Amino acid sequence: MGRGAYGTAGLLALALLTACSASRPTEKPQGAAMAGGARGAPVGVSPADKTPNVPTDQPVVVSATEGKLKSVQVEGGKAGPLKGILSSDGTRWRSLGTARPGTSYAVTTVSVDAAGKQRETKSAFSTVKGNKTFDIKTITPNKDDTGLTVGVGMPVMIAFDAPVTDRVSVERNLSIHSSRPVEGAWHWFDDQHVDFRPQKYWPAHTKVRVEAKLAGVRGGPGMYGKRDVRVDFKIGRKQITKGSTDEHVLVVRRDGEKVRTMPMSAGQGGQWKYYTTSGVHLAMSREPVTVMTSPGIGPGQAGYYSLTVYNTVRISNSGEYVHSAPWSVGSQGNSNVSHGCVNISPDNAAWFIKNTLIGDPIIITGSPRKLEPTNGWGHWQEDWPQWLKWSSLKDGPTMILRH
Repeated sequence: MGRGAYGTAGLLALALLTACSASRPTEKPQGAAMAGGARGAPVGVSPADKTPNVPTDQPVVVSATEGKLKSVQVEGGKAGPLKGILSSDGTRWRSLGTARPGTSYAVTTVSVDAAGKQRETKSAFSTVKGNKTFDIKTITPNKDDTGLTVGVGMPVMIAFDAPVTDRVSVERNLSIHSSRPVEGAWHWFDDQHVDFRPQKYWPAHTKVRVEAKLAGVRGGPGMYGKRDVRVDFKIGRKQITKGSTDEHVLVVRRDGEKVRTMPMSAGQGGQWKYYTTSGVHLAMSREPVTVMTSPGIGPGQAGYYSLTVYNTVRISNSGEYVHSAPWSVGSQGNSNVSHGCVNISPDNAAWFIKNTLIGDPIIITGSPRKLEPTNGWGHWQEDWPQWLKWSSLKDGPTMILRH
């Protein structure tokens, strides 16, 4: 089930070799510059010589209608050369990736005819000018914020430094590669945030590579990508924690085996903000010390609190943590008394923060308040059809490719 967004150079090469070895072109390509004569091997180059304002994503295509291509070079000065691939029969060359905006490119080809005579041809074109760029602001996971070994629920999250309006062009140049095949898709939360998640949890111990080949990619009118970015990370063991606000217990399973049972106390309710949210949470951070304050209530107001809490694991953006709560140990396992967090004993909290990876699923059930997909990393709150709805490429999920 392939989508163009996740094709790789390997797939492109295979497709090109297959398509180009079936037959040799016999007509001049539309918009191409032809060189050579009766004694040489005519060569067609697209874009044609001296063509201005060429879109950055338009490939350079060189065709030998008589004989074969020996070499093709497309030089862009400081922007660097465009790499490409030659068909198996040697008659067609196609560039890979995107050109840089506002750049003049020189195309030099060497072809050889049936008698072995070589012919060099030259042409040039220039790409459309861009007056601004966009860049990747952050990619998560990363070494500093999450570490490079993460849980099976971990999404790939990309934040841009400017709004992207040409989502299709950008998404087409984002790819995920993994050591084990997984189906997944990108999902736009807004014009500056696009995230990827598998249809199901990542297989344990999978190696993952994120490639954002955005240099020269159109992000909107007059705006082009500044650079290419690549990030490698890996998935750890499969650890899933499940807890019930009705049964007051957290159960941790690692690779299918129960490894810890922890009495818990959840949100006391009464007010909506004091319910623990139900749903598939992900561990977002591990904090040895967190200062927690009452939501929407300031100092001197009724219900205000400010607590220093230890060994906390954040599970949402609405202030929910799994954390040490020595003051509620008597209620843990039998009743809900917190302001919305999941309270566990100091010993259990020390174990939990040590044994949790960022991206581990933490699933809470029993509460009437549901975790919103945009509350922290609530990506798994959307079913697969809902997730695909916000992909800009509508042709379904993609098989992630092996390294």
